Amino acid sequence: MNGLLLLIPVALALGLAGLAAFLWALQSGQFDDLDGAAGRILFDDEKDDRPAGPPNPPSPRRSP
Repeated sequence: MNGLLLLIPVALALGLAGLAAFLWALQSGQFDDLDGAAGRILFDDEKDDRPAGPPNPPSPRRSP
């Protein structure tokens, strides 16, 4: 019985903390663009500005 006197307020406090964190995330715009991040990983927006040419030659090996 003494354990319940401690566990019930702790559980309520954790629930309220979770609710407060969710409401903060909602107000700060964390859930505004749910599909944008999924599309961003599929498409490369950066241009490749390197000149076309042969790849770098292999580095010479050192003999032991």
